[in-house]
Order: sequence, then structure tokens, then C-alpha cells
Amino acid sequence: MDSRSHTHVTAALRLCLHALLTGLLALVVVRTVGEDTPRTAAVVAVAVLMAALYAAGALVSFVQPGNRAGAVWLGGLWVLWAALLVLSPEALWVAFPLYFLQLHFLPMRWALPAVVVTAAAAITSFVVHRQEIAPGAFIGPLIGAAVAVATVLGYDTLFRESERRRELIVELVATRADLAEAERTAGTLAERERLAREIHDTLAQGLSSIQLLLRAAERSLPEDAPAAGHVRAAREAAQANLAEARSFVRALTPPDLEHGSLAAALERLCARTSAPDLTVRFAVSGTPVELPTPYEVALLRTAQSALANTVRHARAGRAEITLSFMDTSVALDVVDDGQGFDPSEAPVHERGDGGFGLPAMRARAGSLGGALSVESAPGQGTAVALTLPLPVAEAERAA
Repeated sequence: MDSRSHTHVTAALRLCLHALLTGLLALVVVRTVGEDTPRTAAVVAVAVLMAALYAAGALVSFVQPGNRAGAVWLGGLWVLWAALLVLSPEALWVAFPLYFLQLHFLPMRWALPAVVVTAAAAITSFVVHRQEIAPGAFIGPLIGAAVAVATVLGYDTLFRESERRRELIVELVATRADLAEAERTAGTLAERERLAREIHDTLAQGLSSIQLLLRAAERSLPEDAPAAGHVRAAREAAQANLAEARSFVRALTPPDLEHGSLAAALERLCARTSAPDLTVRFAVSGTPVELPTPYEVALLRTAQSALANTVRHARAGRAEITLSFMDTSVALDVVDDGQGFDPSEAPVHERGDGGFGLPAMRARAGSLGGALSVESAPGQGTAVALTLPLPVAEAERAA
């Protein structure tokens, strides 16, 4: 008889049930032998047979709660108990462990009627053997049945609650591990972006300025000037170091930008974004130009954040991301047809959760000299637009 939970508590309850049924059968035998009635031999034989059947069911593995073998085994025990009940009035006390077996082995829709029938059989046996109707004949079996039902139902309730808490703890532990991993990943990506931005804004820009100044100095010097060779060598060294700095910046770019252009990264973002009844499309307008890494990072992160807000809060059916290259600027537009909100009030998900919300998007745009605009109204969707001015070199190439 395997229980549903292999804990020390259920093992102890199982042993108590074994001891209770065995002790009550022994009590029936002892009382019958002491009275020395003509039915003594029959009582002893039926009691021993019932104990043997109970022990067999407790030892074999195929007798399980809810299966056919368990129901047949329990039915055999009940028949032997009924025969013992006919032979001796002392057998009515064996009904108490039978209540627990019926509640454990049978579905509740069958267990409760079985308990009622068992209690009725015990009451009938008392009345037939004693030839009297007494309150105790009814109260005892009924109270025993009520205690057994209440005990089993209470244990089942506690067991289900314990399982829910165990599953919740497992889920919380897994969630905590996922959050820790996400925080580590986010911290790593943020540090890579910061280093890329610092290298681009300081080292790379400085080397680029040095190269331009040396090129101007080289042009102003006569070709046979003694310093011309040194200026040329310095310019070439600055150019080589600028190329090295730019390779460092590329190595520190976000993973989505490591294997392709910004447009390809945005297209992958749209392809992997999923939500019920949401369709996401991506388009490029104008002639693409090569952008500095901080620009690509800012545009990609803004698209990710805006699209995440659409998925989580907008309840939209359609969203579009458009990357537009213009003569002197680059723009990113994220538009959805969701429920919208009042831009003058912070959305619920932007209040104090520390997430990358609209204020953080504006701060990122401002750090690159750009601007972020949000157009929305309740029930009219949302449009987020990020515009960044192109650096002078890129703007000249676009022109």
C-alpha cells in the first residue's frame, strides 16, 4: 500500500493503521476465545484469514490506491470483515481502520458511500447481537466514520497545500536563478556598451582629430621638408590606432549587432517578437549609411524597449518599426494600434520599477544629441520616434 507521499509522516500513519487493524483483530480473537463459544474456531479462522489478506496487500506492489487490484483487495477485506461481524459482535470495532482504507483506496465518490455502508453494517451487527437498540450503537460507528472522513479530507487538504508550496518554492528558486542570470547578462551588456561609447567618444574621436590635423600639417609642408616624413609616419600611426580602436568598439557592440547591420538586427527583433494576435513588421526608408556604434546601440535598445512595452501593455494587433535614413539625421519610429495612454502621465509600468522606460530612452537620445517624441492617446495607439543627428562624416557621405 504505497501512499501518495513518501514522507516520514505518511510512513508513520501507515504503520499506525497496520498496528490498529492487527490489534483490533487480535482483540476479537482474544475476546472470543475467552468466552469459549461454539463459534470460536470460525472466528479465529476468519480473523487469521483477514489478517493474512491484509498483510499480502500491504506487501505486494501491484495493490495501489485507485487501481483494480486495490479495489478487489479492499472488497475481499470487507467480505471477510462482514463474515466476522456475523460471527462476533466484537468485530464492529474493525470498522474504524476499514473507514481509512476505503477513503484511501477508493475515489471520494465511492469512498463516502462505502463508509456509510460499513457504518450501517456495524450498527446492524450490534443491534442483532445485543438484541437491543442503544444510543451507543449508533453514536460509536457514526462518530468513527465522521472522524475518519474529517481526518482524510484534512490530510488531503494539507497535502495539496504542501505540494502547492513546494512547487511555488521550486518556481521561486528557478525564477531567482533566472533573474540573477538576467542581471549578470544585463550588467555585462551595459558595461560593454559603456566601454564602446567611451572608446568611441574619447579615444577614437581623439585619434580621428589627430589624424586630420596631421593630414593638414602634411599638406602644408613642402615635400622635401625634413619634418614631412615624421608627420607622415605620425599620421599613419594615428590611422592604424584609429582602426584598432574602431575594432575594439565593434567587438564590444551588443550581440544583436555583432553579426550584421542595424537593419538586420531590427528585422530579427521583429521576427522573434511574439504575442497573441500581434503582427510586427519592419521597413527601411532612405539609403542606409554606416552609423557609429553608440548610434546603433541607442536605436536598437529604443526599439527593443518600445516593442517590449507594446507586447506587455498595449494589447495591440499590429506594430511597425521603421528605420529612416535622411540627409542629416537617422530616425526610428515604433508605431502600434494598441490601447494607448496619456503621455502627460507616466504609464503604470513606468512608475518606480527601475525599468528602461521613456525617461531612460530620452536620456539615451539626449546623450547623442537627439530627441525622443511620444504621440499617444487612450484608445488611439502609440507612436515612439527617436531622431539622431548624423555625424558630420556620415552626413557628408549620405549627401
